[in-house]
Amino acid sequence: MTAPPQLLTDPFLQLPTATSVRVVWFTEFAGTQHLVNYGEDLQQTAKATTTQLSRTREDQKSRVGKQTQDGQIYQQPVKREIWRHEAEVIGLKPGVRVNYRIISTREDGATISSEVFTLTPKPEPGTPLKILLTSDHQLKPMTAANLQKVVETVGRVDAVWFAGDLINVSDRASEWFDDNRGNAFFPGLQGLANYQMQHDGVTTTYTGGQIIQHAPIYTCIGNHEVMGRFQRTGSLNHEFDDTLPRAVAQKLYSGKSLIDNSYNTITYEEILTLPQSQEGGKKYYAVSFGDVRLVVLFITNMWRTPKLDENYTGRYREAKQDLDNPENWGYGQIIYEPVAKGSTQYNWLAAELNSREFQQAKYKVVMFHHPPHTLGDNIVPAYTEPVQIIERNSQDKITSVRYEYPKNADYIIRDVLPLLEEAKVQLVFYGHSHLWNRFVNHQGMHFLETSNVGNSYGAAWGKRKREVPTNYQEEYVAIGDPNGLAPVMPAIAPILSEDGKPMPYIASNDITVFSIFETATGKISSYRFDTRKPDSDVVKFDEFHLQ
Repeated sequence: MTAPPQLLTDPFLQLPTATSVRVVWFTEFAGTQHLVNYGEDLQQTAKATTTQLSRTREDQKSRVGKQTQDGQIYQQPVKREIWRHEAEVIGLKPGVRVNYRIISTREDGATISSEVFTLTPKPEPGTPLKILLTSDHQLKPMTAANLQKVVETVGRVDAVWFAGDLINVSDRASEWFDDNRGNAFFPGLQGLANYQMQHDGVTTTYTGGQIIQHAPIYTCIGNHEVMGRFQRTGSLNHEFDDTLPRAVAQKLYSGKSLIDNSYNTITYEEILTLPQSQEGGKKYYAVSFGDVRLVVLFITNMWRTPKLDENYTGRYREAKQDLDNPENWGYGQIIYEPVAKGSTQYNWLAAELNSREFQQAKYKVVMFHHPPHTLGDNIVPAYTEPVQIIERNSQDKITSVRYEYPKNADYIIRDVLPLLEEAKVQLVFYGHSHLWNRFVNHQGMHFLETSNVGNSYGAAWGKRKREVPTNYQEEYVAIGDPNGLAPVMPAIAPILSEDGKPMPYIASNDITVFSIFETATGKISSYRFDTRKPDSDVVKFDEFHLQ
């Protein structure tokens, strides 16, 4: 018996305006017609525009369909046919929720409809909102539990702010839609996950939360949204790692596609409908939402291993086996989009911070991926262009290629933060290091990292040090925040260390964290849930207010 036709995702909401909102969903068929029915009795209709994703593939590392181990079905990247449908629902009134559902018709005439959900246009200033702050889902073990507890704890949220790293490998379709382990990106945020966690012989299944069917999601680009050189290697993992600086690609591949031979965010941009700036498109933008002006920046770089082992292409050195082949070099932690003073993004940011929309907003928030302050490992080295040092022997043969990162040239600290301080930004929100911690600077600007859904690498605190190089000329800080702020202790219920002392962070593969911003009061609350104790309560462990 043939399985009934299915939608690849439930609908989700994008790009609300004062009178409209976009409804988006995906199928594995082009179909003949795709509609949104909406209104109290679903009597109104909006027709969808359909496009096909151009780079979504599966490969030997995919966990999709019947492939549960490497290479069972796919031995190399294979294109996966996926269609995206987007309809604009118009004539909406702020503050009024409207019922809607989607209907897709296949080529054989079969129709598939979703459940009925609700939508609403962009909220006006003065509207009390609850906004979920999250990041770094990446199919990590606690994601489904985390999102399920969001809905169980605070109910429906009004928006999701996602500080990058939505998935692991952006062109691997199943990571977005239907990884068979049950914790792909869309299922988690739509209450359709099916992820099992085991502890002490007890299995608990988490479904995520029905969130983005009712609330728009705003995202920024993390390092995992960026793909490398197209189809140069035999796996999507390697293609993701295989990035080159634009300038190097121009020299090596003169006359060929610069995007295909350096790095790209094509799949990310094809999947999401986001606000756009004239200069940065979807890569960096600003949006007003209720009482908030949210500024989203493209601040992320290529993650390289901190290992100094000569066999690795790392942050600080090239692999020994590639020294004679610059085409295989990693070129250190490449910065994808310039943000240094004078760059296009910097100039756009300066203009945005001086705009009327920004200046008049009650809450001024900036979101990007790379941390300006953290106890996590990924803040080291400094956020600056790698300085390449090539050493040769007397025969002019390359003996080592090293990279230094001058700390006084950190673009976030040196160039971006002074702009944000002058503009009286109240909150900087980010991710990348898979933990929770927060900071406050001398001006009262808050910094929050709340990206703990598993695969935490720990915190550089107490006796645990970051892996940093020795005998390099620059300063690489092994303990604490390299940029000089002390972490703020959770205000309500910090976790205790083994010796009974409260800890200013949560870096755990068992305890998951989410944060909620309530605009009525300016309060940001952080909650934790211990997945080892599925019947335990969610604990509110921290709160602070934006003034």
